[in-house]
Parts: sequence; structure tokens; C-alpha cells
Amino acid sequence: MPASHLLLALAVVAVWGTNFVVIKLGLAELPPFLFATLRFALSAFPFLLFIRRPPVALHRLALFGVLLGAGEFGLLFYAMRSDISPALASLVIQTQVFFTIALSAFAHRERLAPLQFAALALAVAGMAVIGWHLEASVTALGLALVLLAALFWAFANLVVRSAGKVDMLGFMVWSSIFAVPPLLALSVAFDGVPAMRAGLANAGFAAWAAVAWQAIGNTLFGYGAWGWLLARHPAATVTPAALLVPVFGFSASAWWLDESLPGWKLGAAALVCAGLVLNLIAARRGVAPTSALDRKSPA
Repeated sequence: MPASHLLLALAVVAVWGTNFVVIKLGLAELPPFLFATLRFALSAFPFLLFIRRPPVALHRLALFGVLLGAGEFGLLFYAMRSDISPALASLVIQTQVFFTIALSAFAHRERLAPLQFAALALAVAGMAVIGWHLEASVTALGLALVLLAALFWAFANLVVRSAGKVDMLGFMVWSSIFAVPPLLALSVAFDGVPAMRAGLANAGFAAWAAVAWQAIGNTLFGYGAWGWLLARHPAATVTPAALLVPVFGFSASAWWLDESLPGWKLGAAALVCAGLVLNLIAARRGVAPTSALDRKSPA
């Protein structure tokens, strides 16, 4: 891979990793489900006027939008409001890889290799370390919500996989519109109309910048650049860069939000990342199910 392409891959994972801090900054001014609604609304408009709809059945776009929007990001934003820190959220959400493997194995009767069981065991051990240290930076509710968000992401991965080879940028833009109605309904139900109005009225530059970062940085730049790289290089060459997402997540949270990184957090991160590395090795050997989406780890 040329140096310029490597730098592009690092830029993408830096955006995805630091995005967890951006989410936290946005949640300081916007209710969680309203924040997610605005994120997907801006991901769709006005870009669907310029980006062609991919040749994918409408029901797949709708299902993906609901699973990723209301399922993954709705729960992730709600958990990050006060129940899990950005660093830990960036780590726990990586369990989507293992949920995807398990769901795919069940749906397609795919056999898991011993290496994959070892990878799963390391990830479970990492989650156990986090569960053993429930404190202000992570509550039981926060851990459960992000794990559930990862499960929804895994279901979304299966939808992408069933769609075959698609333009992920177009897929994301056109599916985003279907995330807006359920997220708006959740915002009315959980955030409340008064909080929604207050959030919109009082949102400052930081809040709107966070929304723009979510839509333009993560969706348009992230998916567009990642898809461009995957079209020019083997997945095995590009995807290892995604392992740096938690590294950027931990570093940005410690630097920008002064989040402490005690030994148990670093140990949990080491266990989960080791599991991801083993799974990547299994994927290179041709035994791990992959899709256009579970090759990376954004938020």
C-alpha cells in the first residue's frame, strides 16, 4: 500500500476513534435520541440529491437504517449520556465483530474455527474485567446498552452481507433516511418534547459541529474513503488499521476529557484487541465471515 493510502486509512480510523469524544461533547448540549436523529438526517440530506441510490432493495436499506440508526447509535448515544465513558464505549462496541460471527454462523451454518473460539474467549475476558470494575466511568446499564448496540450492529452487518457488493457510501446515505423516523419517535418518548425544544434552542457551535462531524466525518469521509481503499487493496491489507480505533478512542478521551486510564482499563483493552487480532488472523485464513461493514469499526 502506498504511503498516501496508508495515511488515508489512518485518517479514517482516527476520525472513527476520536468520534467517541465528539459524541460526548454533543451530548453535553443535545438529548441523546435527538442528537442521533440529527446525525442521520444530515447524513441523508442533502447528499441523497447528489449520490445515486445503490441497486439494493428498498426493504434492505430500510432495515439497515433502523438497525444501525435506532438500534446501534440510538442505544450508544443513550448509554454515553452518563453510563459509560467514551474510551470504554469505543472498546465495548468492538464486540460487534464477535456478535456478527456468531449470528452469521447460526444463519448460514458456518463452522467456527478453534482460533475464533479463542478470540471470543479473550473478548469475553475483557468484558468481564470491565464488568468487575463498574464505577462512575461505566455502570451495569451502560455496559449492557453498548453490548446491545453492538448486537444491533451485528444484525445490520448481516443485512449488508445479504446485499452483496455495494457502494457503501451510497448505501449509508440512502439508508440513513430510514433511521430518522424511529429515532425521532424515540426522542419524543424518552427525551421528551420540552427537552428537544430546549436542546435545539440552546445548541451552540460545539453541538452542531458534533452533528456535522457525525454525518460528514463518519459517514461521507469515513465510509467513502474506506470503500475507496477496499476497492484498491485486499481487505487483509486495509482492515488491520481498524484495530487502532480503540487506541484513538482511549487516547482522545484521556487527552480531551481527562479520562483516567487505570491498569484494569488498559488490561481490558489489551484482551479485547488481542481477540480482534486473532479474529483477523482467522479471517485471513478464510474462516471468518466478513461483510463490507464488519471490516471496520466506526461509531
